[in-house]
Amino acid sequence: MDVNQPKQEHLLALKVMRLTKPTLFTNIPVTCEERDLPGNLFNQLMKDDPSTVKGAEALMLGEMLTLPQNFGNIFLGETFSSYISVHNDSNQVVKDILVKADLQTSSQRLNLSASSAAVAELKPDCCIDDVIHHEVKEIGTHILVCAVSYTTQTGEKMYFRKFFKFQVLKPLDVKTKFYNAEGRTTDEVFLEAQIQNITTSPMFMEKVSLEPSMMYNVAELNTVDTAGESESTFGARTYLQPMDTRQYLYCLKPKQEFAEKAGVIKGVTVIGKLDIVWKTNLGERGRLQTSQLQRMAPGYGDVRLSLETIPDTVNLEEPFDITCKITNCSERTMDLVLEMCNTNSIHWCGVSGRQLGKLHPSSSLHLALTLLSSVQGLQSVSGLRLTDTFLKRTYEYDDIAQVCVVSSEVKQS
Repeated sequence: MDVNQPKQEHLLALKVMRLTKPTLFTNIPVTCEERDLPGNLFNQLMKDDPSTVKGAEALMLGEMLTLPQNFGNIFLGETFSSYISVHNDSNQVVKDILVKADLQTSSQRLNLSASSAAVAELKPDCCIDDVIHHEVKEIGTHILVCAVSYTTQTGEKMYFRKFFKFQVLKPLDVKTKFYNAEGRTTDEVFLEAQIQNITTSPMFMEKVSLEPSMMYNVAELNTVDTAGESESTFGARTYLQPMDTRQYLYCLKPKQEFAEKAGVIKGVTVIGKLDIVWKTNLGERGRLQTSQLQRMAPGYGDVRLSLETIPDTVNLEEPFDITCKITNCSERTMDLVLEMCNTNSIHWCGVSGRQLGKLHPSSSLHLALTLLSSVQGLQSVSGLRLTDTFLKRTYEYDDIAQVCVVSSEVKQS
């Protein structure tokens, strides 16, 4: 950060410096072929250079570290650290010195001073040092305001302040997608999070997790089991290069107390929030939490029909059983009648047009049904009809699920 010297009439000098970790020294390798005029001169000079890596002199990165030469970039989620020093440049003792550091953002003003108490006196050539830290949580323009007040030997009260302006940039671009996958026993929601590194340096992704809301349990799908051990799908070194994008997948299931209530999970629901932790350069840590992620729950109308159990593979022309769950999603009581309509490949076994009785709001009932298929291959279960006798309204359910139909000889072998 630039050092702004106070005017000459002030007895104290203020210096402000951002504290950052050093970086690896970089050099530009200059080499040529041995048959060129310089011969092996350039190669020998690089080998003798103490800043190069032995055995890899042509690499730009060296073995030495360099101190920061400028303010550098500050990214959202990182910790801003700064060193503040007030030095007595005069030949007299200064009294009642108060140093105050505030950080002004677009929405608030934060006091970063470690202590609000004044220093009784400051002798010549002595200084007051302070280190401030702040986790940056807003993007845009930030202004560090450093104010110094003191009293001279003659009792005159003096005051001055300096402004240090810097920009906070966005380190990651996070995009989310929701996929509704209705399971046989529960409603699953898959969340795909696309995270892109939009900085100019690689990132080590230490943690990317989803903190679910109170309605859901979450399972991370970003690991694979190898020889009995869980291993990240991104490999052992989870580095994210500049402008690269990585996709994370999570499966959310409603908790039992919410899944049993048909009217609870509907409309806009809160899924949870992503917690992202990364490291850059020499271990500088950053962390971001997204706002609460929301998705529009699928609409089921007044009556919802879902499958609880169904076999994956069945024999040709042999009966098989399924279990259906019927839920009243409306706010009124229904009197339901079940009709089963055969299709070209799927045939229902049993009596069609039977009464199911009254079903109260948010209540469910289970039905055990029997079918058989007359055609091989992947067949769709269709042809269920539910009629509410109160309103004379019929609800049609086709393509409920699919089963693989094989001949009995194939299945037995």
